[in-house]
Amino acid sequence: MSDATAIPFFSGAASARRDRVRLEAMVRQVAASGRFTSGPVTAELEAAIAARTGARHAVAVANGTDALVILLRAAGIGPGDEVIVPAYTFFATASCVLHVGAEPVLVDVLPGSYAMDPARAEAAITERTKAIMPVHLFSQMADMETLKDLADRHGLLLLEDSAEGIDMRAGGVHAGLWGSGGVLSFFPTKTLGSLGDAGMLLTDDDDIAASARRLRLHGQGTDGAYDTDGAYVYQDIGYNSRCDELQSAFLLHRLERLGEEIGRRSELAARYDRLLAPLAGTVTTPWMAPAKTPGNQVYYVYLIECDRRDELAAYLEAHGVGTEAYYPRPLTQQPLLAPLPGSRHPVPVSDASARRALALPLYPDLTDEQADRVAALVHAFYGAAS
Repeated sequence: MSDATAIPFFSGAASARRDRVRLEAMVRQVAASGRFTSGPVTAELEAAIAARTGARHAVAVANGTDALVILLRAAGIGPGDEVIVPAYTFFATASCVLHVGAEPVLVDVLPGSYAMDPARAEAAITERTKAIMPVHLFSQMADMETLKDLADRHGLLLLEDSAEGIDMRAGGVHAGLWGSGGVLSFFPTKTLGSLGDAGMLLTDDDDIAASARRLRLHGQGTDGAYDTDGAYVYQDIGYNSRCDELQSAFLLHRLERLGEEIGRRSELAARYDRLLAPLAGTVTTPWMAPAKTPGNQVYYVYLIECDRRDELAAYLEAHGVGTEAYYPRPLTQQPLLAPLPGSRHPVPVSDASARRALALPLYPDLTDEQADRVAALVHAFYGAAS
């Protein structure tokens, strides 16, 4: 399979070629400004994300993982606390809890949404539980109204790992804003992706926002704003988590086409749905799980569940198609986390999904013909007529 005909799991090359002149101009403008990090372009990005999401505060940081660590710290999570998180998610969801000295308690997820099962979360609450932190994965939000009711009844903080959640809403409320705060990741493959790493903390809480602004700059400042107020005055042990001006400029550019690109992702998902429908029973395509307050679908990846997952992935790779196993093991099976008491809850849905889930290529630069070829190869692997 030649590079020219290969279908990578993700590529933004076509968009980069199309936008080359504008991207080069952005680089020149940032270089000419003499301000390369934590400057006016980043402040403009914060304002734009706040306006789009409805957040009272949007705090830019170096990446999505930093955003989650800073959110936990700013919300008061620390040693001795337990934070309930789903067992089926990226490792950073749990490792960020460990970074602030707290303990992650892993619970199972619901089929379809891959989001925290509220019943399992309630059963895991102890006297040490300080917060519940659901994750919004792949294409939809967790059942936030049910989880908010649960947190309120038990007097717990509700935080959101909404790293994949840009433009996801339930009941008109953007992901990350149902509780005390949430985060966005702008890793290049994300729905809104940067040229490298960048992240954002979302909150309506003034105190959390002020603390987050200090923590991202080593704990400096009276309010942590991007100005000279409080320079060289430190109130916290913080982090070096500045957002680069070049990343902010690129994200502002990408933000202009975000709606169009989300629409393209939906078109491709619908195409996969139609093409893979004859394989029902062997291949399960994405579906909206029930929720007390339904939300919209925003496709970050197109995740199927299938028989002989690893064999299918190898077959597609041999034919030049990239895939990703999200996630090949639940967090309860991670060597670092398995010995923790919070890893002892049964997670049968997570276990099954870890064996069966496979993400197919899905991004705005993917063509209809490429999606058709991916689906045809899936059919060919299972011996079905395409």
